[in-house]
This record gives sequence, C-alpha cells and structure tokens, in this order.
Amino acid sequence: MLNTAVKAARRAGNIISRATRNLDVVAVREKAANDFVSEVDREAERAIISTLHEAYPGHAILAEESGASGNSEYRWVIDPLDGTTNFLHGFPQYCVSIALEHRGTVTQAVIYDPARNDLFTASRGRGAFLNETRIRVSKRQHMKSGLIGTGFPFKELAHLETYMAMLRDAMKGSAGVRRAGSAALDLAFVAAGRLDGFWEIGLSRWDMAAGALLITEAGGLVSDLEGNDGWMQSGSIVAGTPKVFVELLQILAPHLTPALTARHSAA
Repeated sequence: MLNTAVKAARRAGNIISRATRNLDVVAVREKAANDFVSEVDREAERAIISTLHEAYPGHAILAEESGASGNSEYRWVIDPLDGTTNFLHGFPQYCVSIALEHRGTVTQAVIYDPARNDLFTASRGRGAFLNETRIRVSKRQHMKSGLIGTGFPFKELAHLETYMAMLRDAMKGSAGVRRAGSAALDLAFVAAGRLDGFWEIGLSRWDMAAGALLITEAGGLVSDLEGNDGWMQSGSIVAGTPKVFVELLQILAPHLTPALTARHSAA
C-alpha cells in the first residue's frame, strides 16, 4: 500500500513539475476568499485517485477537490497540491500529501516535495523516512533555541486576533518563526528535524493526516491546541520534539477560546 501511494504521489508530482514551466497559462479559480484551485490541482488529484483505484478499486477516498467517495474500512486522504498559492507564484514550497486510514487510524503516509525531489514516507510502527533514510525529530530540548513553523489564517479571519497573540508569544519564546505556506510539508519538516515545532489553526484532514504520522513515527508528538488527540476533528494542530511540544502548548494555552477549540475540519 505504501508503494502504491508513492507511485501515486510521484505521478502527481510529475504533473505539477511540468506545469511549473508554464505557470502563466495555468487556469485558476478562487474557491473562497484567498483559497485557490488550479487545473493542476485537479489533474494531479485525478492521477492519484486513478493510481490508487487501479490497485485498490474498493477503497474509499477523501480528496480536497473531489470530496468523499466510496465506503470501505480503508480510506485514502489526499491533498494533491498543498501550497497552491505558492505554486502559482513559482515559490517552491508545496507538496503532494497522501495518507491511508484503516478504520479511522492513519497507517501509511507519503509527502512528496517535487521541487526538491524529497520523498517522506511512514508506515505505522515502522518509522519515518526521507528518501529511504530513517529520520528523527530534532534533539532540541528548549523552544528558546528552536525554529517553529506556523501557518497564517487566510481563508477565515475570525480568529486572526487570537492567532496574532499566539504568534507574538511564539516569536518571543523561540529562535524564530517561519510561515512557508504548506502545512503538510511543514509537518514533514518537523519529522525530519528541519523545524523543531509547528502549530496552525483551521486546517483540514488532508492537510494533517500524512504529516502527523510522519512526526509520531519520527519520535515527535502531535495534539490539538489543548494537548489532546482531537486535531483531526478540531482542525488545529500542535507538533514538535517532545520537549518543544510541551513548551509550545504552554505558550498557546493562554490564548485558547471555546470558539477556537470547537472548530471542525473535513471528516
């Protein structure tokens, strides 16, 4: 199953890479305010679903652009191009994200960065890998010296002031905060030790599923904003090395509101 997901991710990555040569002719539609979808997203998603269904025709699908289909104890969770706005501007920070759930638990994960040809993979209980080399989260012991990733609210701005307060305190409590524009790839970077922690609010299941498994298989921790395991339901995620994770939760805690923690992502 992991090999099939890798094959699907590379097919999608090839489509994305070809399109980068002619970005000025890529057709784009605005799904919502500041939320774009391109013909490349759709083509990449079709290639992924076709590859998965060739091998597993009975499996269910949850994909960002085409939604949910099928009924099975196995479900593929797909983001064909996470970081579409970056891609459309030629900013090389985007990826393909594919996860497999078995009875609601993520068991396989693939994140492919076509700009760098980096392939992140994980199978539950078998570790996480980057280009077939085992990876671990960083050994950073304190957030003060850590590099933290995040994502700015851009589709829904109701919690912008709360987020800005979180950002202020994270900036004060760390060596730096980065907002690169692809949550799935940011999570893979945590797994590989390139970032020491990460948090974001308002995500969807396809943004988090693969990256969360990568991090836990690389020795890191993942939770919702309250330190519980409801990040898939809340749409908000905190991740990091074991020590940085705890400190990041403590920094975010004073800013939590019932409205923020009750948010729900796509199931």
